[in-house]
Order: sequence, then C-alpha cells, then structure tokens
Amino acid sequence: MIRIVLVDDHPVIRAGLRALVEGQEDLSVVGEADGLDRAVAVVGADQPDVVLMDLSLGDGEAGGAEVTAALRALDPPPEVLVLTTYDTESDILRALEAGARGYLLKDAPPDELFAGIRATARGETVLAPSVAATLVRRTTPGAVTITEREVEVLELLSRGLGNKEMARELFVSEATVKSHLSHIYTKLGVDTRAGAVAAAIERRIIRA
Repeated sequence: MIRIVLVDDHPVIRAGLRALVEGQEDLSVVGEADGLDRAVAVVGADQPDVVLMDLSLGDGEAGGAEVTAALRALDPPPEVLVLTTYDTESDILRALEAGARGYLLKDAPPDELFAGIRATARGETVLAPSVAATLVRRTTPGAVTITEREVEVLELLSRGLGNKEMARELFVSEATVKSHLSHIYTKLGVDTRAGAVAAAIERRIIRA
C-alpha cells in the first residue's frame, strides 16, 4: 500500500483528490495539509511514501517549493510529486531544485496521476510532457538561459516595480538592477520593460 499525504490549500481539491486516489486498491491517503507548518507536522507523524504537493498555498503561506524543501529535510524524507496548474520554467526549476521527484499538472488524466504516484513511490522521476519539453528547451544548445536572479527581476517587473523598488526588494544597488535588466533585454531580444514581461510570459519563464 502506498501512503499519501495531500498538500493543497483548497479543501474541495483535497476532497476530490482523496476520493479519486482512494478508488485505487494500492493507494491510501493518510493525511492532509494546507500549509508549511501543518505539512511538516502531518508528514512527520504519518511518514507517507508520497506527498502530492500544490505550488500555490494561499496568501501569506510559504509556496510549494519551500514546503517541499522542508519536507525533504525530514528524516526519513518523503518523495514529493508536485500537482499544480503552473508550468512556467521558474516554477518547475524551483520545485525540482527543492527536491521534488516529479511534476504533473492538474489537467492530467486520472490514470496518469495514479501511474505518477506509483512511479514516484519507486523513486522514479515523473514529468508532465509540457514540463519535460520546457526542461529540454532549457538544455538545448543555443537556447536562451535566464538566471534565477533574472527571473526574480522579471517577476518584480511584472508587478510594476521601478528600479529603486526592485533594488530594495533584492537587497542590491540600482546599478545592479539596471545591469540585470540590460542582460534580460539582450537575452529576450526586447528593449522595453513591457516587452521583457510579455516575452517572459510567452516563453513561460514567469506566470502571467
């Protein structure tokens, strides 16, 4: 029997997943959580084989990548399978770097989800086709590679922050922000802030 904990801030989503998953003879939901503290407590107590992790856990809560990192630091650490609606490059990389074993989207067919849970429990990597394609594009020779810091700048840019505000958020100088923007413009082939945000969204580097 594969023991599963669900981490999602929407009770209706958790209830639906529980009903779906427990229709399988070899899968059992042993706990639920809606944020970091509850997830650490539940996983520590129930020691599941797999944690199904959403990435967006509500305002004021740590994101799914942060929760994943905290769970992977437990002893023993559970395998984490991300199940989310987000498929931007930044979301994918943060989750995988935090220790997630796999990354599926919420529009996956039930059979794909069940197979993903079983594969994750075996320690295998599971990726939705669009996620795999994003990672392949990133490693293709000649592909534009945006650094983690540049992604942060793009996210702040999409929120309408000016150079001074971005410098304050990132704890760097305005000159450093301008340097990042210059590199971003060159890599994305744009020459305006709006163009940079539009290109980053189109390429799924950041969320719309």
